[in-house]
Amino acid sequence: MSENDNESGVSGLGWFLAGLGVGALVGVLYAPKAGKETREDLVASALDAKDRAAVLAQQAQDKAAAYAAQGKQQVGEYVDRGKEYYERGRTQWAQYVEKGKGLVQEHQEKVSAAIDAGKDAYANTTSDHSS
Repeated sequence: MSENDNESGVSGLGWFLAGLGVGALVGVLYAPKAGKETREDLVASALDAKDRAAVLAQQAQDKAAAYAAQGKQQVGEYVDRGKEYYERGRTQWAQYVEKGKGLVQEHQEKVSAAIDAGKDAYANTTSDHSS
């Protein structure tokens, strides 16, 4: 959508300048003036058109710079938000890993205790039968 706006702005500027030039030329050709006055009017009209074109070009440049600055700001905000989400996810992942390690340690201790209890029971049972 912005491409269409940009193209219509450039196209509109071109048509404006063309219309300005044609209007100045027609006005000069139909004016009942001497050749010297006509040339002076042509020069004045050309300078006026040049000044107007410079003003329009500067306005377009300022608008483009404002859009670029706005885009940079938005990109910076998105990057900051992405970093924030990354850090939040990383912190949560670290918490889950630590919790998992704790659960594994807890179950490992229970399994070791059960194995030791089983060994003791076996030892007690075999020693009772040997006697």
